[in-house]
Amino acid sequence: QVQLVESGGGLVQAGGSLRLSCAASGRTFSTYVMAWFRQAPGKEREFVAAIRRSGGSTEYTDSVKGRFTISRDNAKNTVYLQMNSLKPEDTAVYYCAASGYYTPYPKRADFSSWGQGTQVTVSS
Repeated sequence: QVQLVESGGGLVQAGGSLRLSCAASGRTFSTYVMAWFRQAPGKEREFVAAIRRSGGSTEYTDSVKGRFTISRDNAKNTVYLQMNSLKPEDTAVYYCAASGYYTPYPKRADFSSWGQGTQVTVSS
């Protein structure tokens, strides 16, 4: 498994931007499909975005399309989530996750490695 550490969360006003980073340990980072999930208080953890091994293909949940961008740098063992035009409903703990295989409909159960999470709070 790969060890994951998120950073970059914080408090931002609605309409603002944040960039989350997820640093992975090990030399096999490029073999993993990477994703971001989020969990708001009292809600289930939900899929946000995923990126394939080469970074050539990405997927997003509908609520963040056009606002969030997932990317990866395999040389730095890091995956990013650029979040623009943030809304109060984006408030959640954001988790980085790694999977050994691709699925067109990513679910929490598809990912075997998880970070500790980073809090994102968007004020209105």
